[in-house]
Amino acid sequence: MIPPVMVTALRADLAAIAAAVPRDARVLDVGCGDGALLAVLRDAKGVDGRGIELDGGNVAAAVARGLSVVQGDADADLADYPAGAFDVAILSDTLQAMRAPDVVLGELLRIARTAVIAFPNFGHWRVRLHLLTRGRMPMTATLPVPWYATPNIHLCTVADFRALAADRGLTIVAATFLAAGRAIPAAGANWRAEAAVFVLTR
Repeated sequence: MIPPVMVTALRADLAAIAAAVPRDARVLDVGCGDGALLAVLRDAKGVDGRGIELDGGNVAAAVARGLSVVQGDADADLADYPAGAFDVAILSDTLQAMRAPDVVLGELLRIARTAVIAFPNFGHWRVRLHLLTRGRMPMTATLPVPWYATPNIHLCTVADFRALAADRGLTIVAATFLAAGRAIPAAGANWRAEAAVFVLTR
């Protein structure tokens, strides 16, 4: 179990991801940012963690935490990792920024037995209401920048992601849905959840 002080230091989606990672697992965190999640997994669960991150400043911050993180592009560089090299591959708040999210998902489950995927839910009711009443692309806590400045290029809903997993023959082992930083029931998650965390296997 992760110590409470470490969990509270993480965003709700990262805490849900951390809960899904087994102790002592070999972990690859794709789009690991500044390494905050990897550091908690290392310190609280003894994972053998590696990271790949596009932003050089984030890579430097992660390395300063004593983490093994390299600069790279998940759209192109995951092919360099051998099959079965990890127990868990994590993709947190990055799927929607991939050029080919379906290909990246396949690569994650080639190099790891389990993939943990977290993303903002574009089907959330506030997003729908904003589009309905204002007719403009929304800005929310999970989509915090205007459409022309966002790195997001493939926004999806919870239902879209479930359909993609089914289309690719992947098994959803578990799912956590979040609103206002708290877990909510699965019922109605496609419009109620601000973010989702899925655990997948082949």
